[in-house]
Amino acid sequence: MSEPAHVRLDLNSPVFQRQLFALPKDGQTAVLNALRKLVAMSWQQVYADGGLRWEAILSRVGSHGDRLYSLRIGRGFRAVAYREGDWLRLLTLHPDHDTAYR
Repeated sequence: MSEPAHVRLDLNSPVFQRQLFALPKDGQTAVLNALRKLVAMSWQQVYADGGLRWEAILSRVGSHGDRLYSLRIGRGFRAVAYREGDWLRLLTLHPDHDTAYR
């Protein structure tokens, strides 16, 4: 039986990077701790983890028609991302829940 694939992170979105670097130090630390947690998880663990609150965003799609997802990433933040194989491609950070869905 093969080992479940762990999440691989793509943090190369210029918007995500700009938003991350604009956070105060404690916000950056919270986001980085969440990212550290994600890379240690399998995809099944991500889907089952109640703290991440992984949710499909039904009101939007990505630039290539990808299904977008919202997840809790750090205290008071949600991220918008999509899955591509084992990769979680993070696109944006949102300080409040509602803006992640617009």
